[in-house]
Amino acid sequence: MLQGTLAMSNAAATPASAPPAWADVSTARHRTSPIRWGLSLLLALVALQVVYFLFSNPRFEWPVVGKYLFSVNVLQGLGTTLILTVVAMVVGTVIGTVAALALLSDFKPARWAAQTYLWAFRGTPLLIQLIFWYNLAYLIPNIGIGLPFLAPWVEWPTNAVITPFLAALLGLGLAEGAYMTEIVRAGLSSVDTRQHDAARALGMTPAKAFFRIIFPQAMRFIIPPTGNQVIGMAKATALVSVIAMNDLLHSVQIIYNRTYEIVPLLMVAVFWYLVVITLLYAFQSRLERYYSKGHRRDTTQVVPASEQA
Repeated sequence: MLQGTLAMSNAAATPASAPPAWADVSTARHRTSPIRWGLSLLLALVALQVVYFLFSNPRFEWPVVGKYLFSVNVLQGLGTTLILTVVAMVVGTVIGTVAALALLSDFKPARWAAQTYLWAFRGTPLLIQLIFWYNLAYLIPNIGIGLPFLAPWVEWPTNAVITPFLAALLGLGLAEGAYMTEIVRAGLSSVDTRQHDAARALGMTPAKAFFRIIFPQAMRFIIPPTGNQVIGMAKATALVSVIAMNDLLHSVQIIYNRTYEIVPLLMVAVFWYLVVITLLYAFQSRLERYYSKGHRRDTTQVVPASEQA
């Protein structure tokens, strides 16, 4: 009885958040493992080799990279890339949210329309969609407003409406909306159905329950894949160079077509893409931490008494 009392007092004196003693021993043993030391040395050698290759190979022409890094044309192309990324993601998120709600609704025509949209825009390559929108005037010479099957009230030439920027925005935004549909649908489906019942019990309208209860909880599951989509979108904007859109890649292509300094100009584009992706990743990490408050798992492991002995 006395031993049991002492054991209970010792357990009470030990902080609940303190890791068990066996964890320190296991970690120390792994840190001194020859395999870990060998892998660390191998990775260090590979890193040194990559750095040596980058700075010892004269064909990278780093002075040329520095010359064009802050060129006005390059910075303008970078601005276009950022604008396309933000606007296309906003369009894709709005479309994806509406389509996800349609998929989760009990209104069959809305579900069929959303499923057809997913089938069409997820099943065709983004590059083909961009070229299609850019050449829409071949199918529809004029865009008009009016009642179906009747003469339009007013119309405009399609080439005047579908500019390269709008074609890029339509291609990127509609394609992104198809992927965001599945992300939002999965996030909304992850919320416990009892949350819906609780919101109805409190007398909330469906819209109020969605924005106050359901959507904030779903954001914890929506943010990580959405962050990956934003990063992917920033890189996918390079495809708009095929429709003469003056993005970052197209701006460096214009320069190296004139100077024939292909590799250093591509390195300029690589540098700015890496800067943008790094900033987006940092912003994504902050959002994930914000929406994960109160949901962090306790990593402290409990060891059975038989193993402790």
